[in-house]
Amino acid sequence: MKHILAFFTFYSILLVPAYAQSQQNPSLVLETIEIPPDDFNTVSRDSVIMDLENPHTISWQITIRNNLTYANPNGNAVIRFYDLINPEKFIEIGMGSPPEEKFWLAVQIPDDTGYVVVHSKSERGWIQTSNQIMAYTENAGLTVNNGERIVLTNLDIGSFQIGSYSVFGMESSTDPPAINSGSLKMEFMSGDPTKNQYALFPFFLASGVGIIVAILLVTKKRN
Repeated sequence: MKHILAFFTFYSILLVPAYAQSQQNPSLVLETIEIPPDDFNTVSRDSVIMDLENPHTISWQITIRNNLTYANPNGNAVIRFYDLINPEKFIEIGMGSPPEEKFWLAVQIPDDTGYVVVHSKSERGWIQTSNQIMAYTENAGLTVNNGERIVLTNLDIGSFQIGSYSVFGMESSTDPPAINSGSLKMEFMSGDPTKNQYALFPFFLASGVGIIVAILLVTKKRN
């Protein structure tokens, strides 16, 4: 396993120049948004939908850095990403407060499955010192990493072009504030891989390593 990890590390180093040049891809879109803590101190029905500066289509990746300080044990940091074509369609990611650190993923697909929780873990579901990553391609679907491992792989959600987002964190309007300080940063990267094969290379490399490590661990346990 160490040899395989070393190979991928070496391979990624070799491709760093290629990735640096990926910004020359005419379809590549980069966007960073920092969300202040007070924005999470609301319930879902009162959350404000914010349009992104540019839509993210075809293939996209979102890196989430949650540096929020939770004020309520029942508080959450919930983000919904809405489809550009059908705003009633969304992807939801939720990160609960320490020490439980619950984590869930849900999708709402109108006129099909409705609102469905596709992954949920009530304890140690996400790692606050690590980044959470969501990646999507039209052919491979949705893949999510909780900061420690891949928890969702190749979920078919049909076509999904991110056009807007909203955040909230309180379950009831009578609850105390969910967050009292810190911030949450989202980094968007999207583009058409056919115009530059390295445009979304970093996430696919990380996903490949994670899958290989998981296979090796399972094989080792069986032996």
